[in-house]
Amino acid sequence: MLTRILSVGLLAGLLAGLLIAALQQVTTTPLILAAETYEKSAEASAAPKAPHSHHGTEVHSHGEGWKPGDGMPRFFFTAITTVATAVGVAFVLMAVMVIAGVPIDERRALAWAVAGFIACGLAPAAGLAPELPGSAAGDLIARQLWWVGTAIATAVALWAFLRADHHPVVRLGAVVLLLAPHFIGAPHPHELESKVPAELAAQFAALSLAVQALLWALVGVGIGLLWPKFAPKAAG
Repeated sequence: MLTRILSVGLLAGLLAGLLIAALQQVTTTPLILAAETYEKSAEASAAPKAPHSHHGTEVHSHGEGWKPGDGMPRFFFTAITTVATAVGVAFVLMAVMVIAGVPIDERRALAWAVAGFIACGLAPAAGLAPELPGSAAGDLIARQLWWVGTAIATAVALWAFLRADHHPVVRLGAVVLLLAPHFIGAPHPHELESKVPAELAAQFAALSLAVQALLWALVGVGIGLLWPKFAPKAAG
């Protein structure tokens, strides 16, 4: 069973991740590059003029963190990150289905993938939308805690609500659990100032969610198609 899960997870994640990485090149990556130009322009206009050394070169008080260069280096590292994410999604999806005792086929894997996107993508994005570089953001730890709490609450609520044998009171509790993180509210900065135009940020948020939904769907379809192919061969 473990070998089957590892094989299907790695292959489904690899295929989905490569497709999504290619899609990102024509959807979200150009928006990130555009946002970085706004961010750099804002930082350049706000920063004081750097002092000069005796040799006529500027002395910077601090260096920027490493990041891949534009073009193929950026695509390469983005693709690695996307494939790793897709593989992780595949492992989590199969683990949850196996623990729940759900037969893994194309229809069920896709349905569970949709539920996974709702819990880990759509519900958290209702409070914390995907952000471009230079966007205003609240405290990182608080945002991460709220995101994890929202994902867990949504997943539990969906499971409780969709179980046909659960009492109506349990389903009502599931609805309350689903809405609770949003009544609490996501952590946001005190000053909603951003270095990027609102139209660019809105387009990025919408495309990011669409790409994320497609990633979950492709992983689900991949698992459903590959799972029977890695079934143990009958002795004989």
